[in-house]
Amino acid sequence: MNCKHAIIAFFIALPLMTLSAQKKYKPEWESLLKYETPEWFKDVKFGIFIHWGPTTVPANNSEWYGYHMWNEGQVDALGNPSQEASNAYKNHVKDFGKPEDFGYTKFIPMFKAEKFDAKEWVDLFEEAGAKYIVPVGEHCDGFAMYDSKITRWKATEMGPKKDIVGLIFDEAKKRGLKVGMSSHFAYGWHWWTYKEKFETMNPELKDFYWTKHDRWEPASKEWVKHWYERSMDMMTQYKPDLFWFDLGFSEPAYEEYRKKFIANYYNQGLKNNQEVVLNYKNIKWRPVPDGAAVLDIESGKLDRIREEAWQTDMSLGGWRWGYTDDYQMREAGAYINDLIDIVSKNGCLLLNVAPNKHGVIPEDQQAILREIGAWLKINGEGIYKTRPFTVFGQGPTNAVMKLHGNMHDKGFTSDDVRYTQKGQNIYAFILKQKEGRTTFSFDALGSDDRIINDAIKKVSIMGYDKAINWIQKNDELVVELPLTSTLKNAIGFKIELEEAPDDILKTK
Repeated sequence: MNCKHAIIAFFIALPLMTLSAQKKYKPEWESLLKYETPEWFKDVKFGIFIHWGPTTVPANNSEWYGYHMWNEGQVDALGNPSQEASNAYKNHVKDFGKPEDFGYTKFIPMFKAEKFDAKEWVDLFEEAGAKYIVPVGEHCDGFAMYDSKITRWKATEMGPKKDIVGLIFDEAKKRGLKVGMSSHFAYGWHWWTYKEKFETMNPELKDFYWTKHDRWEPASKEWVKHWYERSMDMMTQYKPDLFWFDLGFSEPAYEEYRKKFIANYYNQGLKNNQEVVLNYKNIKWRPVPDGAAVLDIESGKLDRIREEAWQTDMSLGGWRWGYTDDYQMREAGAYINDLIDIVSKNGCLLLNVAPNKHGVIPEDQQAILREIGAWLKINGEGIYKTRPFTVFGQGPTNAVMKLHGNMHDKGFTSDDVRYTQKGQNIYAFILKQKEGRTTFSFDALGSDDRIINDAIKKVSIMGYDKAINWIQKNDELVVELPLTSTLKNAIGFKIELEEAPDDILKTK
């Protein structure tokens, strides 16, 4: 190439080079605020979370077992003094002996996961209607469920001796599902009890338990750097579409590395032409400005529509995330109603399942997932790829915006409705059926309300093959309800509008 051609080629490439430079994220909030949540995340609405690890061996006190098992009578997770030994400690002594004789690491070789089958799991999640899957990468105990290059304490070398995350990713990607992984490791700084008699002080186990420190002091620079290296390893090896962080990530000690990691993750996405999502918690601290990543609300919901897309992570087992022998659940309809409520307010539901130590998802959990999937097969068009309607709903019930607010929910009534919208279709869901009711009024859809300006041309019930009568009045849309129907759980109505004038928003 001669000099003239080289100069021409340079100036042709210059706009692309400039665009690339503009797109690259810097570890600064001003730069990270240029992030835009991808459309795929706004569309998927429903995903499956998987809490699984060595705590399924004792199957007691859920995933917090490793925190509580040493507690002979000490401060709790909120720093409050406790004079009595924890239930986990008492059960540990009963089932395995005193923790000074049987430490946490002894559970790892017992966590064999011999019946784990990634295909069976993904088959189930796909049947449930999930569009993305997020296995736990590593919980607070630091046991990596993937082939870590940073720690020897990993599922490929110990316990299952399989790359759990990798196998789930491979199977999910075959179906075109989005995949993510979670890191709870930052909170591991607060996890262990250090006493000379416990193995937490054993120098040979330092790479698992770290070094003795006060439970509630800020994480050390060495620990934060170690967390960063582990997170980068997960990111670069597995290239997840979604990266989920628990509340430890939100602490002030992580600020610089937090920005650095987010920038690296977004830049990896740009490099791979992959639109990525990062979830963070907003508990006690506000670690990320609105819009720089996607807010995740633990076991809670919002009481209004949020302009930015968001997510709830919620467990089938309520406060139990990892499998326990007393894993208690609600009826499937309750999770369906939570999903509808969350979607009506611009959110996604990441619903957690809890396999047992063998790698089996218990049948009662499977039954709930299948019932959710059956409902979504009928009503999914009013959930997937929808956006919030002008109002999220009507009726007496709304979410309480508080930490773990879902634990305080009393359920919805037969007067509660939630709306979604997709193009010229509005979807209205009556969240609870009422025996003997023959009509229902949608208060937001009256002709004089001016919430919709285009005429209604058809109203139907999804999954019901007969026509229904309806009438639009000044202040309500009144619909006929079938007296007999096989429809179960929330009833979904599809309200089709006449096409909007095609030039109303054109300016040129």
